[in-house]
Amino acid sequence: MGKKGRLIEDIDTDQIFHNAFLHITELRQMGQYALGNLEGWKDFPGKTGPGDIIIAGRNFGAGSSRQQAVDCFKSLQTGMIIAPSFGAIYFRNAVNSGFPVMKCSKLADLIAGGLLKSGDKIRVNIRTGEGQNQTRKEAFFIEPMNEVQYNLWEVGGLFSYAKKTKKD
Repeated sequence: MGKKGRLIEDIDTDQIFHNAFLHITELRQMGQYALGNLEGWKDFPGKTGPGDIIIAGRNFGAGSSRQQAVDCFKSLQTGMIIAPSFGAIYFRNAVNSGFPVMKCSKLADLIAGGLLKSGDKIRVNIRTGEGQNQTRKEAFFIEPMNEVQYNLWEVGGLFSYAKKTKKD
């Protein structure tokens, strides 16, 4: 969410991971550049921790097919990203990488109603879509992962899934 508690919409892959750093290939080094080209969020890598959940506006990850825009969050061990919608290529890259991206068409309503605020501790069941705001002791719902997305997440991505199914 933005600094004023509003969703930031249309965050593109260049804002998530600037093209000046595309030469970086080590996953563990990518996190330090996450959201480094999004005004007001250059300090994001220093403020986030493993398992943190990003709440974003519609069309998160619009733009190019830049895999680093997914991998930088994996590097930071981000728990998941929840948004009303995602750029199609970004969503597919995240799913193929086994990174949890979850859709919530009513996200703006949850925020407007005070159910979700920046800094809240939340948990989400990716199978059922049931969410719990532990800070406010409130329940909410998002769209659960579909079976394919869940299977890819469970084994760590498309390549791991292919290896697993080849053995089976």
